[in-house]
Amino acid sequence: MHAVDMSQGRRGRADTSVLYIFFKFIVFSIIFFVCAILLFQVLLLQNTQALVCAVSSVQSQLLTTHMALGVLLTNRQYRSMPTHGIGKYRHLLPKALPKKKKDRVQVKQIKAATATEFGVFNVCVSGYDMTLVEHYSQYIHNLCNHLDIKVDESYALPTKSTEVMLMQEQGTKMYLDAVLKTHERIVQISEMKATLFPIFMDVVLKNQPEGVRFCVKQHSETDFQARFKTRPELEGLLAKINN
Repeated sequence: MHAVDMSQGRRGRADTSVLYIFFKFIVFSIIFFVCAILLFQVLLLQNTQALVCAVSSVQSQLLTTHMALGVLLTNRQYRSMPTHGIGKYRHLLPKALPKKKKDRVQVKQIKAATATEFGVFNVCVSGYDMTLVEHYSQYIHNLCNHLDIKVDESYALPTKSTEVMLMQEQGTKMYLDAVLKTHERIVQISEMKATLFPIFMDVVLKNQPEGVRFCVKQHSETDFQARFKTRPELEGLLAKINN
């Protein structure tokens, strides 16, 4: 009985040692596998960094050299100005044409009168109060539009200044008392029917305000030249150059 118990104890110790060795093998295998994975990740990270550096160096070389058409880089090449170029729209707009210089106003051909129609005539409105003169000329223009009368032009003539001088009771010296400014507006009408002219004149004269002068005269080239201010000095220099 004593011998059988000793043999069973030895078998139990042998089984325990085998289990211990197997457990140590499993632990060492797990540690080795984990270390291998970590080493693989480190190597992969190093290779990735090296690849990124190589790609960036190649791209910088491409940017410094003259790139051919069609070479496009997908990533952003600037870091200091991340919003550079955002919001620009001028390249989307059509190119603006250069402004043309205004041509000089040319003299138009004056239409002659017929048996049933008037030719070209000017309705002249003048006065010292610019507000009255302007409103009265606008009234005449609107009346022509209402009566289907053709208005060629409506313009203002240069303002004329008149100095009023007074002489002293004792002496011959004169001094300036006032400056009167005369404002004038022209409404140019053409092809008005002869039967409509009396009605037009009757309406216009009945609505003429106080202090405003009104006259009608035939248009001529002299009236056209009166629209522009004379510059005798410039005209003299141009005459010398031409001569």
